[in-house]
Amino acid sequence: MTSPKPSRRCLPAQDLPAPSMFGWQMTWRSFLYTAWTGAVLAGLATPSMALDNSVGDLGIDAYRLHEAPYDLTGRKIAIGQVEVGRPAQLGLDKAANTNPFVRVTRLFVRNNAAEANDYVDNHAARVASIMISRDKRQTGVAPDARLYSAAIGNSPDGGQSQECTASQTIANQNGGDVRAINFSFGESLQRDPRPNPVLDGNALLTQCVDWSSRVHNVLYVISGNQGRGGYPIPTDTFNGMTIANSMSLNLVAGIFDKVDFFSLGSEPTLVIGRDPATESNVGPRRSVTLLAPGRAIATFGPDGAIAPPDTGGTSFAAPHVTGTVALLQEYGDRMIRQALKTGDAQHWGLDARQQVVMKAVLMNSVDKLKDDGDGMRLGMSRTVRTIDNKTWLDSDANRDPKIPLDAQMGTGHLNAYRAYEQFSPGQWSPDAAIPAIGWDYRTVEMLAANQTAYQDYVFEQPLQAGSYISATLAWNRLVELQDRNQNDAFDEGETFRDRGLNNLDIYLMRLEDEDIRQSVWSSISDADSVEHIFYPIPTNGRYKIRVVFRNRINEPVQPYALAWWAVPAR
Repeated sequence: MTSPKPSRRCLPAQDLPAPSMFGWQMTWRSFLYTAWTGAVLAGLATPSMALDNSVGDLGIDAYRLHEAPYDLTGRKIAIGQVEVGRPAQLGLDKAANTNPFVRVTRLFVRNNAAEANDYVDNHAARVASIMISRDKRQTGVAPDARLYSAAIGNSPDGGQSQECTASQTIANQNGGDVRAINFSFGESLQRDPRPNPVLDGNALLTQCVDWSSRVHNVLYVISGNQGRGGYPIPTDTFNGMTIANSMSLNLVAGIFDKVDFFSLGSEPTLVIGRDPATESNVGPRRSVTLLAPGRAIATFGPDGAIAPPDTGGTSFAAPHVTGTVALLQEYGDRMIRQALKTGDAQHWGLDARQQVVMKAVLMNSVDKLKDDGDGMRLGMSRTVRTIDNKTWLDSDANRDPKIPLDAQMGTGHLNAYRAYEQFSPGQWSPDAAIPAIGWDYRTVEMLAANQTAYQDYVFEQPLQAGSYISATLAWNRLVELQDRNQNDAFDEGETFRDRGLNNLDIYLMRLEDEDIRQSVWSSISDADSVEHIFYPIPTNGRYKIRVVFRNRINEPVQPYALAWWAVPAR
């Protein structure tokens, strides 16, 4: 068996520099001992700190969707995986002879079919098991999804061009209908061939991800290895999602509710011998979009043996998100078929398959602050805390309209069941009043220079004073392929052209107001490809969400996705 060099996947804990905690510097020996002790205590405190924990109600609450009446397991939905190595496949690899639980649909090495026993990798197998394991002891997030996996390999000439080729190969599988692709690996800035490389979104692999997101209509889910000597490319993606990892703050309760110490956020701290500025996104744009379980998760190796829970990382957080996309897309396809039978496609059509819709739905349905049982905090199941034990209310994203994302948690913690609740009301047009929960995929058009173009979404019912409203707007950066041979595909040696990001904003307004200067709250970043509002309604009354096309950088017509969640007045 040939195994790849582990050169471009998540850093193990022992390779990271010591973090500064509570005003003092820990040695790695003491820090690792603390982490190991925590994992052991967690195992003693709960029967199984494993997939039944991270996928169940203590984690992302996806198992509820496997059961009646939802019956969502990812059937007929294709998802992808790109890594240095690949999982094993029953009937192809010797290692898989004892592993009937993780059934990969098809395997590749870059753009070629995988050969028996070549590039089989423990890390890739474990990541795959989180997504599609069918074992009853540790069932994956989407056990019936079709997983296509590509290994990059360990060739000395391998790099971002080859990684882009592998990604394109996966995106073209299943008749070109792959809904999400998992990246539990990344590239170091030290390997980037650009002179003085920085995280400005223009590394070839990052541009490839943003191009493929739009052209292949696939959501890229990226493990968030940003900063402190990690593998930050392509965490500076605009069109994909970068995932941080969570751990359990309370070892007895076992719920995943805290940003892990090993999760590397958007703003790395100073490390001797390394300038954190070189591993932060250029400008104010943040990298992390949301948080998912990553610590102490048992998984399956290539041979089907349960791998012991380790300290984990963002490698194991990302596949929780990718699997959740499969569950939502199964539901969306079910509703599209039903709409076609009834002839009523008003709320369910192909827009439900848009990658930017999935991004907005996942980001808007997260947990931030635990609800008291009265629904005023949108029924959220946990209060999420950062590494330094701060909540969303302490975040600059909560105070500053120009900052849509918290540096460590993005918009909050993934909750698959809440994502279903966000997605299931269907698509609603601004041409009519909207319900309290829903989403839309639409365009806004700037016809002339200095024009302000917008779409208004008016709630059909008054909203409850003191309750929170959550709204997320997402759209894509325009990256184009410099297609030298005009074959409509990326070929090694080709490059991309960044045409920039049109600037969109969102405003929460009273129904009677027309001037955005009278808005209740807003999200008006001029650097991000998302905007996010989480704000308490000041008084009972009628409200609307306004999507504004602020600045045109490329095309005059900008597609976007909007998701919202509010509480009707009682």
